Amino acid sequence: MKRLVIALATAGLLMLPAAAAAHISLHPNEIPAGAFVTVNVRVPGEQPGAYAYKVVMQMPPGFTDVDVANIPGWSAKEAITTLKTPLKTPDGPVNQVVSEITWTGDRSTLGRLDNGYFVQFPIDMTIPANLAGHSLTFKTVEFYSNGQNAYWIGPPSATYPAPTINITGAGGVIEDVAGNEAGPTPGFVPTGQATAAAAPSSNSDTLAIVALVLAALALLAAGANLAKGRRRAG
Repeated sequence: MKRLVIALATAGLLMLPAAAAAHISLHPNEIPAGAFVTVNVRVPGEQPGAYAYKVVMQMPPGFTDVDVANIPGWSAKEAITTLKTPLKTPDGPVNQVVSEITWTGDRSTLGRLDNGYFVQFPIDMTIPANLAGHSLTFKTVEFYSNGQNAYWIGPPSATYPAPTINITGAGGVIEDVAGNEAGPTPGFVPTGQATAAAAPSSNSDTLAIVALVLAALALLAAGANLAKGRRRAG
């Protein structure tokens, strides 16, 4: 009975997924609509024995002008998409937007992201004026030297959530709110990904499995105590 209980407990632990120690996050993470701001893309290195050498971030729709910082050891390239229907801006119609940014390291001491460290890629951008109340998703893929890429594209409750920023009303304060690194604040409308209700994460499934394992352990323990009591009575 003891061996069975230990085996079930071990199986329950093995079903838990390996969680990322930190998330790719954006700072500041609450920005007013229409504001011009510098946002730091904070990227952690989390592969023991390997290093990250490339980061590809997908931009949400509507960003017509994005400037990247010059980071020693890293080069940056923007992908431009031409729109069929031009966007209306204060400066007139614009038919091109920045759809993707790729940072590539030269793999030297400065151009590689080792395990246990992080790097920040600052970008200058103007938040679209019509997105107040929305949460913008910046889906990102992190490429490692051992071939095990990290896909930061999931909902806020996922093991690898996509980095997000919340857009507040025009004329507000630019803030970096602690605790919002992994996902949008309740009340903001997600833009660019499904909500947690529409796309359940693996974490919620894991919790259900663990609950079942714990319930089974409790039943086995109760049965063992009952059998022991009967033997003593006999």
